[in-house]
Amino acid sequence: MSSPTADVSVRVAWADDAAAIAAVQLRTWPSLYGELVPVEDIPSGPEAEEAAAAAWRQSLTTPGDARNRVLVALERNRVCGFAITGPAADPDCDPVADAELREITVDPGERGRGHGSRLLQAAADTMSADRFTRAVTWAPAGDDALRSFLTDAGWAADGAHRELQVDESGDVRLKQVRLHTSLT
Repeated sequence: MSSPTADVSVRVAWADDAAAIAAVQLRTWPSLYGELVPVEDIPSGPEAEEAAAAAWRQSLTTPGDARNRVLVALERNRVCGFAITGPAADPDCDPVADAELREITVDPGERGRGHGSRLLQAAADTMSADRFTRAVTWAPAGDDALRSFLTDAGWAADGAHRELQVDESGDVRLKQVRLHTSLT
């Protein structure tokens, strides 16, 4: 007799997923940006969730490019994480051949349950199905866990780096490194 297995999956996001994706995103921001900006400055609460959900709904209904995808990791029918893919936008990338994993986020309370691995594999499969041959992603330079997760999955640093302005004053900057992988 086999033991029961969890009902987990990954699928393309629907507009109806907007509020759940926004909630995951907002719950994740303190762990991502809490060392860069005061936690009280990170958007939270019902108004922030409504605004984020509206932005997600708009993005999901009018993606701009047919190859822009949002995937959601599910446990039963509950969104536990999401990934965003599309053509790479970096000036040294070929938008026909190079895809970008723009974000991969798993709810902090759901980490370590395989959702990230399923999302990463589904994202790679999706980018490959869209006929991209290489994928790139940007990871915070100080996020050793994310970089380790990606390198364990076959991604490698390609030498590119950048700094993003996090606050309006320009005083807080996020250093990132770019990783890449072959999709063939």
